[in-house]
Amino acid sequence: MVLVVGFRFGSVAFCALDQSRCSVESCDSQYARLVQEITMKRMKTLPVRLTPGQDLRAALEAAVLAQNCRAAFVLSGIGSLSTAGIRLAGAAQPTRLTGSMEILTLSGTVAASGDKTGSHMHMAISTATGQVLGGHVAPGCIVLTTAEVLLALLPEWQFTREPDAQTGYDELVIRPRG
Repeated sequence: MVLVVGFRFGSVAFCALDQSRCSVESCDSQYARLVQEITMKRMKTLPVRLTPGQDLRAALEAAVLAQNCRAAFVLSGIGSLSTAGIRLAGAAQPTRLTGSMEILTLSGTVAASGDKTGSHMHMAISTATGQVLGGHVAPGCIVLTTAEVLLALLPEWQFTREPDAQTGYDELVIRPRG
């Protein structure tokens, strides 16, 4: 099944395709069914508040595992950090920062397996001087006062990262959990 997202008359329309084409008219009923299925049966939201001293990435992975889940998306995230590790685009190693920083936005996937992390998150932070940086969230981002994160848990799925010959990087692999 393929999920197609499109815009129709200023609103979002979803349509599921099963080997056949779906007309715009039939998308409305399928859209309602899919939204109900995803939000009521398969996706569960989990608000999380992290406290001073916690490692942002490790704590989010632990929160997902504690829900007996292996896959989640970060829907939103704000807070503050005392230490940050951000891997900038094209950089081999993360840039390390210390001091008071604000998390302006946080998004990405959380892959919780317990042994090897496959999470891939990005964030934008601002320093005490107002400098804004963004990139990949590296381990070692330590919460200063709070981090308020809303997760979308996907209990029927598992995320891993595996080598991709086309990109040369470990990329997201999505599998049904079983």
